[in-house]
Amino acid sequence: MQIRKTSRWSLVANAAVAMGLLWPSPAAAQTVAGHARAVQATTASSGSVTLADTGTLGGPTDAREASQQTGSVAALLSGETLHAATIGWDDQASSEASISNVSVTVGGNTITAEFALARVIVGARGNTRVRTSTVEGLTINGAAVNVSGQPNQSMSIPGGTLVINEQTGSVVNALHIVINGEADVVLASASASVQ
Repeated sequence: MQIRKTSRWSLVANAAVAMGLLWPSPAAAQTVAGHARAVQATTASSGSVTLADTGTLGGPTDAREASQQTGSVAALLSGETLHAATIGWDDQASSEASISNVSVTVGGNTITAEFALARVIVGARGNTRVRTSTVEGLTINGAAVNVSGQPNQSMSIPGGTLVINEQTGSVVNALHIVINGEADVVLASASASVQ
């Protein structure tokens, strides 16, 4: 009788171990990414320059911030109150960048904005919660521009294009100015992703 009890307990113990192996394990940690910068300007003559750039998140519990009271790229742009921030958690990431009183002179165009901001907030499994930008007081060569708020509002400018609220994958750029063969300027860029 005693031997029989031991083998039943052995069967129960083995079954419990087997069930433990088949039971779903906790989900693997999410991969969190984020990056923000107030300005990225690339020109044929001077290469690439970034201002108020956070760099990329180092992990799910990282937070980065960069700011400048004023910033400029010689003979191209000037702006005030440059700010960028990105933060990660185990299951979400958030990034935003902004610049105020910005003026860009390129390819015979002068583009100004009182304020430009890009923001991305992504939750678990990449569920986007917020992907937006705000652009106020935008002018091109002195003429006011109606900002619709719709993603990827594009317009031709002499020598190139201007995209407002540019949204590509996990990246939002408040303003993206391209002068063909001369310059590529992004104002207020934010990206965030969770996988």
